[in-house]
Amino acid sequence: MPISSWPPMERPREKLLASGASSLSDVELLAVFLQTGIKGKTALEVATDLLLNFGSLSSLISANYKELCSQSGVGVAKAASLAAMKELSLRQLLEGLQSRDILTSSAATRDYLRARFKSCESEVFSCLFLNNQHHVMEVEELFRGTIDGAAVYPREVVKRALYHNAAAVIFAHNHPSGIAEPSQADIAITRKLKTAMQTIEIRVLDHLVIGAGEVVSFAERGLL
Repeated sequence: MPISSWPPMERPREKLLASGASSLSDVELLAVFLQTGIKGKTALEVATDLLLNFGSLSSLISANYKELCSQSGVGVAKAASLAAMKELSLRQLLEGLQSRDILTSSAATRDYLRARFKSCESEVFSCLFLNNQHHVMEVEELFRGTIDGAAVYPREVVKRALYHNAAAVIFAHNHPSGIAEPSQADIAITRKLKTAMQTIEIRVLDHLVIGAGEVVSFAERGLL
């Protein structure tokens, strides 16, 4: 039976308009986003299948284009829309960081980085460029490597810091293995980066390593 033939208050879109988005389940919200189903399945049924196949809403949102397009009921347009939704959520988190002193917002910083690096299959080195008030001006992915590591070049990091006229920086990279413990290579490159940044009088406030569920801070470990 198509959703259009259901009683109005049982239809996800009408329910959202009447009672607000918070009144809907994950499946109902996803069905509103999908808008349409496929032959033999309503949008709710397609949404249910997607959540079952990916295991969670978070895993679905973080899935790559090929994974999404392999699912019944998800074509190019819906896959692109899901990718756009993920990017919008990341930008919303980033806006929250840009409006406050990052040193007093460690939880928000870690939430943003966990979301940014979730499901990355290769190691990615990024830099948060900060102004004198420790507000984030820009976040850039600078280097991307294999599952084993990324080649990081201090000269390039210095060039980008000068380009943004940064007063301070925070480095961040993920470990695709899911284990956030810093390696000896991580410690060594951080020391090289700190030395390079000192030559242009830009402070290195931290280096964060993002794992599956943990974020390790070099500053908290006394490794800077």
